[in-house]
Amino acid sequence: MAADRKVSERTALVLKEVDQLFDELDDLLKNEDVQHALSELKVNSSIALLAADGLRAYLKGDKEAAMEDLSTAAEEIAQRFAQSAKGDA
Repeated sequence: MAADRKVSERTALVLKEVDQLFDELDDLLKNEDVQHALSELKVNSSIALLAADGLRAYLKGDKEAAMEDLSTAAEEIAQRFAQSAKGDA
């Protein structure tokens, strides 16, 4: 969200709650046990973190950052999917 953008008190509270939720998700995705479990499912936690960052940005109204992060995550997922379909990953 742009720093100069004014938001209502209610919106500020919602954005704070969104940040807290995504902070918890970040901590969870950085947890070794969670990373191990995700890797068993062939899910890359770094890409999951990037996708979460993109969703956080979108929910905060920062569409440019959201587009960049979500596009990059989607490209990485597609590339890894294609590699695994060929048997490379």
